[in-house]
Parts: sequence; structure tokens; C-alpha cells
Amino acid sequence: MTTTGGDELTHRTTGSTAETDPDDWVLALSLEGPAQEVALRRLHGLLLRASRHQVTRMCAQLGGADAARVDELANQSADEAMVALLAKLHTFEGRSRFTTWAYKFAILQAATEVRRQAWRSREVTLDDGEVTVDRGPSVEQYVEAADLARAVSRAIHEALTPHQRRIMLALVVDQVPIDVLAQRLGTSRNALYKTLHDARVRTRAHLAAAGHLRAVTVSEGVDR
Repeated sequence: MTTTGGDELTHRTTGSTAETDPDDWVLALSLEGPAQEVALRRLHGLLLRASRHQVTRMCAQLGGADAARVDELANQSADEAMVALLAKLHTFEGRSRFTTWAYKFAILQAATEVRRQAWRSREVTLDDGEVTVDRGPSVEQYVEAADLARAVSRAIHEALTPHQRRIMLALVVDQVPIDVLAQRLGTSRNALYKTLHDARVRTRAHLAAAGHLRAVTVSEGVDR
């Protein structure tokens, strides 16, 4: 619905074809009309610049992607970031500049896309075998660190279900991006977050019972 207020947001550039950022991004993006079209173009340009910056920064993970590949990923990330931002436009509270808030959508989406592409041809091994833990950098800390490392390994193998163990090792030890793991397993990010949370609670409870950590409180409860 086109409104007079929306037209007025075409900015105070009467007689000029130059496009500038709106004074009120949320209002400009919410009201149909020329002002919204300008705001959408300006927003996409901002998201594209942010995405390109992030993709370029992380392109080493892609084995040295060429300029065309960087541009492709940047545009894809900017498009997806824009969809996500517009869906959450009503949540903007003005605690920071709108452009700063928007920039974060692009950075997050670009980083996610680069990690997804980097893992696209890599095998995800869901192994629940032995856990290798760094036992500490100094001689003075060796005994204590080695004891804790053994306790962590024991907790992972004794307190977790095979599924929890595989998910925890993939996400925490092997650092598989959660989006990639969710896609490979045909599940959702939320389901994996829930599994990882339960695994961490069980591991902490096991370590607390063995005297390595403070006791787990009732509010931290363990899912059985």
C-alpha cells in the first residue's frame, strides 16, 4: 500500500536522481512505494559489501577461490542475509545504528556460506572412538591436566549415548560446522543443538560426580 508518508521518505533530494540512505530504515523498508525500492537497493548494496569483505577474508578456507567465485558467494550471502533481515525487521530496537545491525546479518551469512562450501567435498566422520585431548603445555601442569583429560575422555564414553558422543565429537572436536552436519544427517540445527546441550550436561555431571567440577545444580538438570 503506497502512502504519502512513504513517498516523503524518498529523502530530501527533490530534483536529484542520487539515492541516499533513508533517515528511518525500518519505516522506509516497511512502506510500499518508491522509498521502499530505494531502501531495498541501498540495503542490498550494504549487505553485498559486507558479504564480499567476509568472503574475501575467509577465502583461504576455499583453497584460494578466484574473484568470480568470491563474487558468487558474496551475492548469494547478501541475498540470503537480506531475506533473513527483512523477516526480523520488526525486532530492530534501535540500540545501535541500523547499518551496524544489518552488517551483522551479512557477516554471519557469509561466514556460514564459506564454511558450508569448504566442507562440501570433505567427509564428515561420525566417530565415537577414542578422544584425543591436549594434556597441557607445561611440565608443572602435566599431572593435573592429564588426569582431567582422562576424566573427560571417560565421561564422554561412559555418560553419553552413542548418538550424543558422535555429535559432540563432530561439533566440538572435529569442528564440523553445524549447518554442514545438519545437512549430512538430514536433521535440523535445533535438533543438533539439543543433542549437544544434553551431551554437555551429562559430561559435566559425570565430571562433577568424579570431583573434577562443582556439582551440577538442579536448574542445569540432566536429560535421561
